[in-house]
Amino acid sequence: MLITLCYVYMWLRFRSSYALLIRSCVRRLHRTSSFTFSTQPTQSSRGIQETKEDKFYLKVGRKLFLIEGSQLFEDLNKWNLLLESPGDSDLRKGQITFITESVSLPSETLSPSSNSSKKVHKLSEYCLLLARYQEDHSKLLAEASVDNFSELGIAFMENRLLMDNGSPLHKITSVYLKESSLKAQDTKETNLNTPESRTDPDLTQSVEQETMGTAESSAASDKVEEVEVHRHLHLSSCHECLELENRTIESVRCASEENIPDLPDDFSSIDDSLEQGEEKNHGKLNVTGKPPNVLIYCGPETGGRFQEIKSVLLQCFDSSRYVIYPLPEDQVLKAPWTDNCLLLVVASDHPVSNQIIEQFLSYLSKGGKILGLSSSFTFGSVSVTSKCELEGSIQPLVFGRPNCDLVSLHAVASGNVFEELSSEDSTQVTGWGYLNNDNKDLILVHQTFGENGGEAVLCQVKLEASPESVSEDDTGTFESLKKSNPQRYEVLTQILISLSLDCELASPPALTPVYLLTAEESLHADVLQWLKTCTDSNGLIKSAKMSLKVYPSLQPDIDVSPSLAPLFTDPKSFLCEEFSVERYNESLCTEKLGKIVLFAEVTTTTFNLLEGLMFHEPKEMGLIAITAHQTQGKGRGGNAWLSPKGCALMTLHVSIPLLSVLGQRIAFVQHLMSLAVVESVRSIPGYEDIDLRVKWPNDIYYGDMMKIGGVLVNSTLMGNTFHILIGCGFNVSNSNPTVCINDLIAQHNKSYRTNIEPLRVDTLIARSVTALEGLIKTFQSKGPDGVLPAYYKYWLHSGAKVRLGGDDGPLSWIIGVDDSGFLQVLQEGKEIVSVHPDGNSFDMLRNLIIPKK
Repeated sequence: MLITLCYVYMWLRFRSSYALLIRSCVRRLHRTSSFTFSTQPTQSSRGIQETKEDKFYLKVGRKLFLIEGSQLFEDLNKWNLLLESPGDSDLRKGQITFITESVSLPSETLSPSSNSSKKVHKLSEYCLLLARYQEDHSKLLAEASVDNFSELGIAFMENRLLMDNGSPLHKITSVYLKESSLKAQDTKETNLNTPESRTDPDLTQSVEQETMGTAESSAASDKVEEVEVHRHLHLSSCHECLELENRTIESVRCASEENIPDLPDDFSSIDDSLEQGEEKNHGKLNVTGKPPNVLIYCGPETGGRFQEIKSVLLQCFDSSRYVIYPLPEDQVLKAPWTDNCLLLVVASDHPVSNQIIEQFLSYLSKGGKILGLSSSFTFGSVSVTSKCELEGSIQPLVFGRPNCDLVSLHAVASGNVFEELSSEDSTQVTGWGYLNNDNKDLILVHQTFGENGGEAVLCQVKLEASPESVSEDDTGTFESLKKSNPQRYEVLTQILISLSLDCELASPPALTPVYLLTAEESLHADVLQWLKTCTDSNGLIKSAKMSLKVYPSLQPDIDVSPSLAPLFTDPKSFLCEEFSVERYNESLCTEKLGKIVLFAEVTTTTFNLLEGLMFHEPKEMGLIAITAHQTQGKGRGGNAWLSPKGCALMTLHVSIPLLSVLGQRIAFVQHLMSLAVVESVRSIPGYEDIDLRVKWPNDIYYGDMMKIGGVLVNSTLMGNTFHILIGCGFNVSNSNPTVCINDLIAQHNKSYRTNIEPLRVDTLIARSVTALEGLIKTFQSKGPDGVLPAYYKYWLHSGAKVRLGGDDGPLSWIIGVDDSGFLQVLQEGKEIVSVHPDGNSFDMLRNLIIPKK
């Protein structure tokens, strides 16, 4: 008994170790090396055979796991396609293509492994079969995700892997797809127990036209035409590929069944950390082996509804990770889409025919995932009942996915609710959401289906409907939906995650060069002369956070890093859709501010662009840094500031004499900038009623509901001058993460039957800088009384009641702003006191002023 227990322990220990080693090697090297699993014997007492320096084996019994740095090129042109192979762009998204070789392809199915204690798997459980070799039918070309290829290899090493017809495999070799010609033959005669893999003319004409190849077919003919597809196969270890990662090779060099390195008992955590590292660099891997297709079925509807749902899905996951296609009603029963779909969104409010329902259930039975959005589609014990009084109304909703916090929001009801679930449904159906009304109407359910992991989430509120798309004219409706917008995306994201999609944020875009732009052409020569005084002998303008290297003209292929960026001084090479120099200049009416622009399409933060220049600036020159996208946007108190495209993002340098009126009240600068942004919109004829307001001390708000922008001020006193960097960001055309100015304009047009145009980022930045210069002049000549009437006109707090310290704190009233720019509060029965923004937190939504500890 003791010997048996020791044997079991050793098997588990070593099996776990080499399984971990295989997984880690495949994950880290699948883009740079060739992997081979083989039954070929070796001559080595240590379990390692080295025929060359770049060849390494892991031996387990008679099985070998080989990583080979260089192999001979093999001509792989004579292949018959079962499915058209995906292009290189798909391979880079985490797929491994490989060739399998079986012992034979007998007419009768071979018996599985004699070791009945191990579960035997078929090859098709791990991969998608793509092609077979014409001259040797024992060779097949297949594709799998990185994780599935790892598990396939482990099953092979443990004698648990067979072809679908029972043939044992003796070799699996990864290959790399590249350009060449590989002809697609009629695959009706090549049915290897995979009838779904045949090329279908309707499929190539519609759903998979972009992802599965370039084959075209006639709708009038059922015969598949022979089409030449340009593909080429060569071993993934060819010299065009990247070099092997040395550290992983060293770990393989020392590995065998006899000398596997010791691993901690919690070896799974190491495996997890490797996986997390891979995901960090390349995104989460597609563990299903299917192409990353999301299909949307809208029934007989076309166009508008599909675009609405596509738009909201692209806000929830990375558009570079998944591809969204419509699934036309006439293709549901014809096209073999079920094998090439990660998620099916059913969004038809028309009745769904029984034939289509059966097809959807067939897809679920294969492990498919379905999201139902306000659809009549149901299955199993779930059914809907109509409540016409709810249709189109705004209803409170409570969403509660298991093991997650409850989320409350408002959404548009579809007019249907789900019937109450019986106790017999509890194993397959779970209620995930209900309307927060007297009846607690069930409107969101989760269902499982079959034995292969099929599941569906069905919803009877319109999570796909944006606040702007709702036809209701009532401002309160728009406001309640807009206020719930972040929660709407949170619920959708949680649902998509539950259906196995990856909703992690996309990697930040690559940083771009900086361009020097001037508002007036006559200034350009003076600026170039000034830059020479700021640079060292290497052309560098040094700064602690970001240095700039000056180039007189555009230089291609120059690296940009967070600490060093090229500054191109020739404006003729500048072009950006998000920012027009001409529009900016048309709206800029200043004497000093904003005349000299440093523009980067993508940068870390605009603060860093100016830090190295601010102390060199001549008195009469106004520097401003502008970007279309920040990767490290900063907020107040060290908070992050989300900076998607559509935001107005800038940092402005302003010099204020210490002994001036504003220099003695420097806290007012943030108030003036906030006011300038509001005036940049509300001073335009026709835009006076766009409900932008200022919130003390440094925020721009939509009404008293949602933050639309903010101001961050850094000041440095040098001699008798304050050098101030004013950072400002506000939402212009990005509806997320909260609300934007153009949303408010669209709502204003709907409510008041007006037709005012949406505004541009470049225009509003220029108008804000112009308004700020005017406010500074007024303040310097008239003091606080010159600007406070305008500030009070737009601020949120007149006569507001607040509690000091907490919900039970003493009641107080906000009086206004004192001469230094601090908030004045009157406590009942006591004197007026000033509240400093650096020492207190002001909670608008709860009407609290809380002293920070």
